[in-house]
Amino acid sequence: MCLTKSTLKTFSLLKGFCILKLNKRRCPRIIDVIYYLVTIVVGCLVGYFIRKTIAERKINSAENLAKKIVEEAEKDAETTKKEVLIEAKEEVHKLRSEIERESRERRNELQRIERRLIQKEEVLDKKSESLEQKDDKLNRKIKDLDDKHLELNLLFEKEVKKLEELSGLTSEEARQLLLNDIEKEVKYESAMMIKEIESRAKEEAEKRAREIITYSIQKCAADHVAETTVTVVALPNDEMKGRIIGREGRNIRTLETLTGIDLIIDDTPEAVILSGFDPIRREVARIALEKLIVDGRIHPARIEEMVEKARREVENIIKEEGEQATFDAGVHGLHPELIKLLGRLKYRTSYGQNVLKHSVEVSYLAGIMATELGADVKVAKRAGLLHDIGKAVDHEIEGTHVEIGMELLRKYKESKEVIHAMSTHHGDYEPQTIEAVLVTAADAISAARPGARRETLESYIKRLEKLEEIATDFEGVEKSFAIQAGREIRILVKPENYSDEEIILLARNITKRIEAELEYPGQIKVNVIRETRAIEYAK
Repeated sequence: MCLTKSTLKTFSLLKGFCILKLNKRRCPRIIDVIYYLVTIVVGCLVGYFIRKTIAERKINSAENLAKKIVEEAEKDAETTKKEVLIEAKEEVHKLRSEIERESRERRNELQRIERRLIQKEEVLDKKSESLEQKDDKLNRKIKDLDDKHLELNLLFEKEVKKLEELSGLTSEEARQLLLNDIEKEVKYESAMMIKEIESRAKEEAEKRAREIITYSIQKCAADHVAETTVTVVALPNDEMKGRIIGREGRNIRTLETLTGIDLIIDDTPEAVILSGFDPIRREVARIALEKLIVDGRIHPARIEEMVEKARREVENIIKEEGEQATFDAGVHGLHPELIKLLGRLKYRTSYGQNVLKHSVEVSYLAGIMATELGADVKVAKRAGLLHDIGKAVDHEIEGTHVEIGMELLRKYKESKEVIHAMSTHHGDYEPQTIEAVLVTAADAISAARPGARRETLESYIKRLEKLEEIATDFEGVEKSFAIQAGREIRILVKPENYSDEEIILLARNITKRIEAELEYPGQIKVNVIRETRAIEYAK
């Protein structure tokens, strides 16, 4: 017999209760205990049978329900199976119909293609037959042509033999003779054509160059008077000479020591001559002396004060003149030290021409020509303004003003293009850019225009005489004439001593000797003339 967990639990509780009661009373009642035990056992058995009956009923109902569900599921499955089989049969029938229809269509298409292929084969057969007929005709024509060509070759060989017998030359000799004649003719015509093109190009280039230079000069409104550095200071009277000299010559010694300039006080009335190599020191001495003459107080302390004031005044003038020059030339961004060096050129002259005004003029001319030719205007103007910058310190630093100028421009971080353009203006370096050529041309234009430079009459006459002397030293020269103020020399040669080609070499030799032996501004044109005259008299 099996007891449920609840029954066993109830039994154990009752047992414990009974034991507890017995322990408390110390006098157990056996009948009561038995009664209780029987009651409990009967209750357990009744409960067990009740639960067993209920469980059997539930199990039976669940089994019946499961049987029903299984039966219904089997019926549904059978129905679904029948439906699926019907649908599958319908789908197979549909697919079979579509496949049969597609196969019929493909069969029809293949039949059509086959018919077309048969037609094309028939056409190709016909064409092949016609081509074979044409091929036969062409072969017959080619054979006829070959026969005629052979006949022509035989006739040509007979004619060539007859021509060789008549001319006395072989075919190769005749061909070579003909080619030589044609070659000479072509060379002559090409030489004439080249000469004509070169002469036309030179004329056009010369015309264009003249137009550009003329246009540049017309737009440049520069002064045509050469400047001279003032070295003579006018005095109000001759008594001032004694005050300038001072007691035992202390005043004149102080002035000469402070300025580095020699004061020449001679018999010239009411004038003092300042002599010195440095033009800026000479200007400081002139300003200081003029201030002393106006002030009237001439003694060593006052001389020192006036010299210092004059030096500061000259420095301010130099800075202002340099800034004004850059403004006039339209060149900006120069280093402050380069601006000061430009200002120093105000007191520097070259053949009487003020170097600062010359530099501004060169910058302006180079800029105009660069604009006309489409070159770099900024580089041309900048190099033109700075091309003579070395002359500001050439009496302090050893070397030519070109080399000094290049070092100064490198020192103050000027561009390579500007340095190259300024370095070529005297031919020391070969120009590699159009701006360098323009700066050289602008320098020559500025220096060569009338009135730009002043020379003494004696040196001018000597140069003319030397020009004519160099020309007449060459053998075969009949006469020579220096014209256009020494800018050109015309040389007449004896025609029997020189040919037309040789006078070109003579002109070149005379030019080299002039360049080696003479110093002159600008350039000199050497014009060699060879003339042949035939004279007869009608009687």
